[in-house]
Amino acid sequence: MTVSDWRKITKQLKNKPVILQKFLKFNKPKDRKTGITAKKCERCGRFGAHLGQYNINMCRQCFREIAEEIGFNKYS
Repeated sequence: MTVSDWRKITKQLKNKPVILQKFLKFNKPKDRKTGITAKKCERCGRFGAHLGQYNINMCRQCFREIAEEIGFNKYS
């Protein structure tokens, strides 16, 4: 079951809270601890090309957009 399927089913079960709780207990996707999906950009939500140095937690595209605003100098 993919995450999108899981979200569709939870929308359908909103009117049935008991069944929804039972479904969530057994079918909720586990939180990621390793791999590419463990970290995502705090600004846009992308998974790849993540910069974690200096606790930036952004993708490289967002970092390029706001680097000068947060105090980094751009050379060349």
